[in-house]
This record gives sequence, C-alpha cells and structure tokens, in this order.
Amino acid sequence: MKNIILATSVIVCLLLVTTSSLSQDRGFGIGVIVGEPTGISMKGWLSSTSALDVGLAWSFAKETSFHIHGDYLLHSFNVFKTQERIPLYYGIGGRIKTGRREDDRVGLRMVVGIGYIFRDAPVDLFVEVAPILDLAPSTDFRMNAGLGARFFFH
Repeated sequence: MKNIILATSVIVCLLLVTTSSLSQDRGFGIGVIVGEPTGISMKGWLSSTSALDVGLAWSFAKETSFHIHGDYLLHSFNVFKTQERIPLYYGIGGRIKTGRREDDRVGLRMVVGIGYIFRDAPVDLFVEVAPILDLAPSTDFRMNAGLGARFFFH
C-alpha cells in the first residue's frame, strides 16, 4: 500500500510540475471517470495538442482492486468538421492494478477517445476505450472503457 501511495504522489506531482512549466492549452483538470475503472481523472495540457492523463480509480472486474494509469495523449481537432472543439485523442501509457497479491498487474495501456471541450466553461467531457497488455505477473489482454468529466484550472 505504501508503494501505491508513493507512486500516486509522484505521478500527481509530475503532472502538476509539467503542466505549470510548459505551454498550456487548457491548464490542469480534475474530475471523474465512470466505467472500468471508476474514480478520479486528471489531465494536464503540455501544448495545444498534447497532454498527460492520470487516473486513480477502483476496478470492479473480477475482484475489487485499485487502478492507477498514466498516459501521454495526442489530440486531433480536425477529425470532426464542426465549429465545436471535439478532439479525437489517442496515446500510450502504463497501468498498475493492485488488490490481493495474486491479482496485482502491471501493463501497457493504449487509449483512444473523443472529447468535448466547452467553449465558455472550463469543463471537458470524454469517452474512451483502452486496450491493456498486462506484462506482469503474466501476459494477458484486457480492456478498459469509461466516460467522464473534468473541471480545468487555468
């Protein structure tokens, strides 16, 4: 449990430091994600098209366990022909899932999603799917999916 708290603290600190020191499109956001897993979602923009995403959540697949993920995301704002800000985003990252010792997993996470960035409010909505290739303790393929909302601080 101490390792989970330490890893979570390091990820959050890195996210806050990088978002405050690099150019930002929409600042740092925090909110919720509902699905598999369900919990807290954070996002920090690095530029107008790239961001870091972190999730601290509970997974309810099979046995209840704690899920931490971090992704580097790229956003494409010209996929949907609209005046609204609806990016298609994709990226890669890692995932740690821990519960009972025999259920602990570490894996590679690929994510693709669609966001909606409100024009006049510091809020975004998103829906995403994330295939996961678990690498330890054994190789296995899993899937995460969720929808969420975040409030952004500029």
